[in-house]
Amino acid sequence: MKYQSAIALVGTFCLITIVRPAFGDTAQLALEQQAEAVASRLEGVMDTSAQALVNAKAPNVRMTTCRVRLPATEAERQPNSIFLYQEQALTKNLASPYRQRFLQISPSAYSQSVRSLSFKPATLTDWINFCGKPGGDRTIQLRDLGTAVCSVFLKPSGDAYVGNTPADGCPANIRGAVRIKNHIVLQTIGMDTWDRGFDAAGKQVWGATAESYQFRRRE
Repeated sequence: MKYQSAIALVGTFCLITIVRPAFGDTAQLALEQQAEAVASRLEGVMDTSAQALVNAKAPNVRMTTCRVRLPATEAERQPNSIFLYQEQALTKNLASPYRQRFLQISPSAYSQSVRSLSFKPATLTDWINFCGKPGGDRTIQLRDLGTAVCSVFLKPSGDAYVGNTPADGCPANIRGAVRIKNHIVLQTIGMDTWDRGFDAAGKQVWGATAESYQFRRRE
């Protein structure tokens, strides 16, 4: 089994329309606070090195995530959204990430959850090690987001945020999979993901089986 493309923070996508709530809507304000908490937990560097030490079949992968900025005029059009850049690479080959995404984190009043929308940039090489730049230099345009890929909807559960892709998963065309499903547990110490690909007959063809992919925070 190849793990490189199997590990991902995924979610289904259509672009969302975000409506600013009326003043005093405490439920929406709470969702905005949850979106900030989700983004903060995703930020930084995590890896699966601890899992790889005890499981020879588990890959040692590093996930790096940072906030990015929009120009003021574009940020005004997305008032409740937080944008992140995220890349994943084998720890032994950090200069060649196998997965690169932009994430749009925003409150979803309809589902009463936090929605993480992932986008695949058009020219991946342009963004390698983007998080290595100073925060003030990490500015993007909305057009840089690329193609909407998938979404995950997260809700608080105890000290964690737990999320899933939609019930039927996300459309895909990756190593025999036509749908991707994921279950995520996002904690302060890291994130566990059950990322799985399914073929047209509904059979799992890659991804987590006996245990989740266990990312733990380094920074």
